[in-house]
Amino acid sequence: MRLEAITWERLARELARYGDGLSAAGGGPRLVFGVDGAPAARTGGTAERLAEEMRLLGRSVLVVSTEGFLRPASLRYEYGKRDPDAYLDGWYDTGALWREVFGPLEAGGSGRVLPDLWDPATDRATRTPYREVPEGGVVIVHGPFLLGHWFPFTLAVHLRLSPGALRRRTPEPEHWTLPAFARYEDETAPTERADVVVRADDPSHPAWSGLPAGG
Repeated sequence: MRLEAITWERLARELARYGDGLSAAGGGPRLVFGVDGAPAARTGGTAERLAEEMRLLGRSVLVVSTEGFLRPASLRYEYGKRDPDAYLDGWYDTGALWREVFGPLEAGGSGRVLPDLWDPATDRATRTPYREVPEGGVVIVHGPFLLGHWFPFTLAVHLRLSPGALRRRTPEPEHWTLPAFARYEDETAPTERADVVVRADDPSHPAWSGLPAGG
């Protein structure tokens, strides 16, 4: 895959302009963007930049982090606190994401989205109120392992880190997660599933695959 240099600011601008011209997946009235990547890739920063650019285009935007949809500690740590297979397969409540985020955005859905469900610090429900996403609105979901669940993204972006960069940029206490990302790479092939791939090895000099055909 050929990649070309880009700045984070221009990336957000290009994605926003392209996304603004798309129709929602499945015929729904709202757009759903995904920013997939390891925590070390800083998906939240990219999601927020994209959100700001979409707002400048007149869109109502809600950013949702999958960190707000972690399962309770008793379920996450069933096989210990450092089990990479459990991290990949069982830490994130994908059922709740379908129910509280993606379902309401489908054609005929209510548009009432729950921004987060569970606080991992307190290990309790957040009790965050629902947000109404109007027709024409945009929801940007970001976090790891997003592309293995058939979530109906209108546009999916993968922030790729090489194994070496992932190891360097992941804090040493979190190195136990690295096998989970290796499995994700092998089993899901996120660079093939994403619409746009961004190489983020050097956070100061990203490179991207460009927009999908027709963009």
